[in-house]
Amino acid sequence: MNKKLIVYVTGVLLLALFGVAAYLLESQKTAGITEIASDPSIMKRYYSPTMGPANAKVTIVEFFDPACETCRKFHPYVKQLMESNPGRVNVVMRYAPFHQGSDYVVKILEAAKMQGKFWETLEAAYEAQPFWAQHGNPQPQSLWSYLGGVGLDIEKAKKDMQSLMFEKRIQQDLEDARALQVTKTPSFFVNGKPLKTFGYRQLKALVESEVSDNYHM
Repeated sequence: MNKKLIVYVTGVLLLALFGVAAYLLESQKTAGITEIASDPSIMKRYYSPTMGPANAKVTIVEFFDPACETCRKFHPYVKQLMESNPGRVNVVMRYAPFHQGSDYVVKILEAAKMQGKFWETLEAAYEAQPFWAQHGNPQPQSLWSYLGGVGLDIEKAKKDMQSLMFEKRIQQDLEDARALQVTKTPSFFVNGKPLKTFGYRQLKALVESEVSDNYHM
């Protein structure tokens, strides 16, 4: 066997070994996350906003950042998955305010939730996101000027958002995110199973798989 062939074969073997090692490492990581996610308390806290029937057998948990552009784009897709599976899927929202100023908006959302206006306020925040969440120059306080049509008692919400309880909730969600190795938003879990590769098709496939398994379709 000549030297060039030896070098080539060695290179191929090393690449194959690297690929196997990377696969095993990723599998171990996923298994570890799945084990942590099997604890219901870490996936959903008592204060977590939810949408959909409480008795649904399929739960999508989304760690989101209101300043995240991809979160804004995925929001209609998540609602579409619920609509495509009526009564079978619900959604739990978890806070992961990684962007500068996002924690301020999370506190607005929490204050709005006290008035039963969480989802309307989230929709308005996403719609106005290009204005208040400009990269490099975020102005979260300006979001108030876009909430006029939500039906929110603005003055009450401004007062309520000062509660230290909301800061504790943000910190709890961030702790849970770290435990689940969530480093970017949106991050999805379906019935405790992490989305291995990010994308709408992958999320849809995982949701449909869980619907099929839990409703024997």
